Amino acid sequence: MAKRSIPLAAMEKILKQAGASRVSDKAKIALRDVLEECVEQISNDAIRFAAHAGRKTIKAGDIKLALKK
Repeated sequence: MAKRSIPLAAMEKILKQAGASRVSDKAKIALRDVLEECVEQISNDAIRFAAHAGRKTIKAGDIKLALKK
């Protein structure tokens, strides 16, 4: 698995925007791990869609298509 890159502060912000009043460090780490796994899968799918279309550049449409998969 790749090195983690999403900051924990971003996880806290997301959870607080969703309505949490307090967020534990373990909750931030858990959310980051889940999100990064999902993003990695979406990215891999988007890369395959772009390659299938004969492109090296990932476009927004590839991401949207990967989300529908």
